[in-house]
Amino acid sequence: MDAVAQTPRRILLVGGGGREHALAVRLAGEPGVTAIIALPGSDAIAGVPGVSVVAGDPLDASVVVAAARAAGVDLAVIGPEAPLAAGVADALVAAGIPTFGPTAAAARIESSKAFCHAIADAAGVRMARAGVCAAPGAALAFAAALGAGGRGIVVKADGLAAGKGVTVCDTLDEAALAITAIFADAPVQAADAPRVVVEERLHGPEASVIVLADETAALALPAARDHKRLADGDAGPNTGGMGAYSPLPDLPDAAVARIVAAFHVPLLAELARRGTPFRGALYAGLILTEEGPALLECNARLGDPEAQVILPRLATPLAPLLLAAAQGRLAAAAADAGITGFLLPATPNAAVGIVLAAAGYPDAPRAGDAIAGLPEAEAGGALVFHAGTARDADGTWRAQGGRVLAVVGCGPDLAAARVAAERAADAVTFAGLQRRHDIGAEPLAACAAGPGTGL
Repeated sequence: MDAVAQTPRRILLVGGGGREHALAVRLAGEPGVTAIIALPGSDAIAGVPGVSVVAGDPLDASVVVAAARAAGVDLAVIGPEAPLAAGVADALVAAGIPTFGPTAAAARIESSKAFCHAIADAAGVRMARAGVCAAPGAALAFAAALGAGGRGIVVKADGLAAGKGVTVCDTLDEAALAITAIFADAPVQAADAPRVVVEERLHGPEASVIVLADETAALALPAARDHKRLADGDAGPNTGGMGAYSPLPDLPDAAVARIVAAFHVPLLAELARRGTPFRGALYAGLILTEEGPALLECNARLGDPEAQVILPRLATPLAPLLLAAAQGRLAAAAADAGITGFLLPATPNAAVGIVLAAAGYPDAPRAGDAIAGLPEAEAGGALVFHAGTARDADGTWRAQGGRVLAVVGCGPDLAAARVAAERAADAVTFAGLQRRHDIGAEPLAACAAGPGTGL
């Protein structure tokens, strides 16, 4: 079947961050796509040719459905996790609008870490030993048991935390502080509801493997590696992500295919068995231990900043696949496109993305600082994706707090891509700018770990 004939002409894109900017750029440039309508979008997204923005609360399902109907879209694509957890996909599907993004029930694989562990356990998918706790005493006791056994401790808030609800602890005292903070900040809920997941700490390089999925297929995008810690050398607090690169020298295509078969396929089957089939992007955050890969977490959407380095490497039209997944015919669409196996076609080049964050991020990010150097960054061929910016009437771009920009360099290999990304990131300035200088700098170290990963 003609792929263009199966391409959505008009797409509603829900969200307004860096991931959605990357999606807007990618989708608006594909054959057959005539319009992207972003809700709420951003000033940067509004500047992408073929894209318009509409105001509205992306968490209000009635507002999103009304916008989709008014625009006459063929497909809705939900970018962030919060609208998924709020049931926006459910409302769009109920309104007859094909939607790339899982229902709230299926998205629990991200919105509840306890649920993710339950699904993985039922599916036979390897995760770290964990305790799911509804009270601080139980959490502290489990952490103490892990500590006494010589295992490191990871403390996770059960619900959504914008990528920052994880504390990697070197001592029991640090774990106790993290557990206390989570229970202090947790909203009121049922007394037996899980609040904290306490996990055994695993060691090894991390990897992000994301598939486009429905009941019929799971197709992997190029693998990437995110860097969660704020500072160079993986120091400082966890953040939503300070940079990423793709491909991974220690995770060749054959290993990615084996991961999809061993992790994504069983997870998707278990969700379907429970009556909550998953249609959207299923993200597996993995750690490549000496005993083999293990699942750290699942997300129910594309990663951020991973999407910013993955989408430029995708070598097949994305829009027809998103529509096919939304309609439950992804396997047929892949066959029509000549795609076999678990891997989507990717270019042989590399991409490195460096996040530029606001002063005070992640605890108390500052907004309002003027940004300079964007034209210079783009002049060298870098891609600049806006995650948290706004534009004044006089054209001045300003940081709006949090992660502000992702600057992506591309090249024939990681070394060249890293040079391009560093050069472009150096061109951008604003008061209090925070960034890492080691994104993609240690792929040889990751390669050295490869023979022991059991892949």
